[in-house]
Amino acid sequence: MSNEKILLQNGIQLCTESFGNENNPCILLLAGATVSMLFWDAEFCEKLAQKGFFVIRYDNRDVGQSTSYEPGTIPYDIVDLTNDAFAVLDGYKIESAHFFGISLGGMISQIAALMHPEKVRSLILMSTIPWADSDPTIPEMDPRILDFQSKAAEVDWLDEERVVNYLLTGAQLISGKKEFERERSEQMIRAEFKRTNNYLSMYNHAALGGGEVYWNRLNEIKHPALIIHGTEDLICHYKHAPVLQKKIKNAVLLTLEGTGHELHSEDWQLIIDNINDYIAPIK
Repeated sequence: MSNEKILLQNGIQLCTESFGNENNPCILLLAGATVSMLFWDAEFCEKLAQKGFFVIRYDNRDVGQSTSYEPGTIPYDIVDLTNDAFAVLDGYKIESAHFFGISLGGMISQIAALMHPEKVRSLILMSTIPWADSDPTIPEMDPRILDFQSKAAEVDWLDEERVVNYLLTGAQLISGKKEFERERSEQMIRAEFKRTNNYLSMYNHAALGGGEVYWNRLNEIKHPALIIHGTEDLICHYKHAPVLQKKIKNAVLLTLEGTGHELHSEDWQLIIDNINDYIAPIK
């Protein structure tokens, strides 16, 4: 069973959904740039809740049903998004949670642990990069991703079929070597098309800045951290994972062979089991 809740915090609307018993330790799921909370499949959330957690997923600003701004307008930065995460916890009257962030959500989670360490129980950082200087020899985002993104201006964002075809192409591009889950991806895209406030607003995330005061301070993080990364990630190269592991003192690394920049269903059980094993002592 899940429950959707709209929170109004500091003049910002945040669309959230929870799974499991609210009396259990909380895992807060933070999605990446341009994607809504639907990135975290409901079935995945339910399986995680069955391990004895209260699971919350939510829409960042400019995606889904949370506050959105005109495309090309971004009156917030990454610290504001981090404060939104804390606002979600406040809205549920939760004092602290395990922060599970992917990509941009992983960067927000690192900042959260530095901003308010008392509100973060542990970090689960997936397909992300250090909020710090990394190895300069690590490849940047794959040029194929940039080429795909450059074609967004050619899409009629009011035409569901064209939007679906375009975003399916992108989903397949970042899916790694595991079998592309086309049907699952299409269902998510169509559901998002029907619920989003303004689809084009998601691209505001590309101009996201801020957070400089927290840069290069990962050595201050004392929380247990589970780093999860696929070997075929074209957006955040896998080589960032061991760098991140080295910078956070209490970190372990779970490598997903053949996985791209995705939450592939073949990996769900392995991810959930590792989360349960690693943070069980600090539930």
